[in-house]
Amino acid sequence: MHDFEFKAGELCCEDVKVSAIAKRVGTPFYLYSYKTLTDHFLKIQKAFAKLDPIICFAMKSNGNLSVIKSLVDLGAGIDIVSIGELGKALMAGADPKKIVFASVGKTEEEIAFAIETGILLFNVESEPELAEINRIAMKMGEKVQAALRINPDVPAPTHEYTNTGSLKKKFGIDLRTTREIFKAQQKYSHVKINGVHIHIGSQITSGAPFVGAIKKVVAFIDELRADGIEIEYLDIGGGLGIIYKDENPQTAQQYADKIVPILEKTGLKIIMEPGRFIVGNAGIFVTKVLYVKDNGVKKFVIVDGGMNDLIRPMLYDAYHEIVPVVQSKAAKQKCDVVGPICESGDFFAHDRLIPKVTKGDLLSVMSAGAYGYVMASNYNVRPRVPEVMVKGNKFKIIKERETFKDLMRGEKIVKW
Repeated sequence: MHDFEFKAGELCCEDVKVSAIAKRVGTPFYLYSYKTLTDHFLKIQKAFAKLDPIICFAMKSNGNLSVIKSLVDLGAGIDIVSIGELGKALMAGADPKKIVFASVGKTEEEIAFAIETGILLFNVESEPELAEINRIAMKMGEKVQAALRINPDVPAPTHEYTNTGSLKKKFGIDLRTTREIFKAQQKYSHVKINGVHIHIGSQITSGAPFVGAIKKVVAFIDELRADGIEIEYLDIGGGLGIIYKDENPQTAQQYADKIVPILEKTGLKIIMEPGRFIVGNAGIFVTKVLYVKDNGVKKFVIVDGGMNDLIRPMLYDAYHEIVPVVQSKAAKQKCDVVGPICESGDFFAHDRLIPKVTKGDLLSVMSAGAYGYVMASNYNVRPRVPEVMVKGNKFKIIKERETFKDLMRGEKIVKW
């Protein structure tokens, strides 16, 4: 569910016309609904209330400060994967004791800053990383908490690039090695290894893969406990899918109904890391038609947004619904919706049926709140676009459009 609806023939975000925002800020731009964003967080909070979990928003899905602050104000923690994300989380007022740090390649600088900040725990992805965290914590005279990220080696019905629960992927530690680490944890004098973490992938729309992975990990934790190893935290990751096209994803309540009974019996403190589920359908990408081209073989609708703004279609062949901002009764035509970037992969849709459009028409690329702006680049020396948020009948620019001067900052013509 989301709060982008047509009213009197015009697409609105809550109570504001998208066209009015476009007139003010120009195109292209990202647009977020505060109501959708917060409603989705509250649905998870309500569904899992019995467990009272720490719900850590996966900032990798959307790193805008206003987005993060909106969720932090509701009690969210943050799942981070870099020193930059940690800095942003702190700027948004996140409680360090609700911050968990993933990433397979944490640097010494990142680890030290996270220890200094006093985050809740590190999600450790390998034995060498654990040794490095221990070395740095010892050097700083601190003791930190860590959860071992288990790779349960279970199949996940998602795109190959977003499947992280297979041992062919770089993420996590196999069960045999995890057991050995727990049994030899006295080697790590400055790390309290008291948690287990899993995250099997992203955009998973059914409950079965989650249930299978969680059952496997809970059984593993029972084995550890039988060996006298104490576990306090179980981080079940994220990965809940959303509707992009014709998916039928589980609701937060349906997901909770499947796994809460399993988790409740463990007596562990549960951590969750939803990202896309909260913010995916809370945002759209708005772009303007520049030209309509017909080469006799195919029609192309050329817009001012490109793959540097929204790379998901090119990267994952991902589907995003595309609708005119002003409803049209024009006959539909099959076309490719493409951008201005000098790459054949610069497209938003192939052979898509949309109402006939003309130069200047606005198009909305739907469900663009997650992995949109955060994956944007300056390819072809293109400034990144603004981000805007609507709350009720008001809208505010929450990230200004970059300028050429912004892009040139720090760049020099070398004089030998």
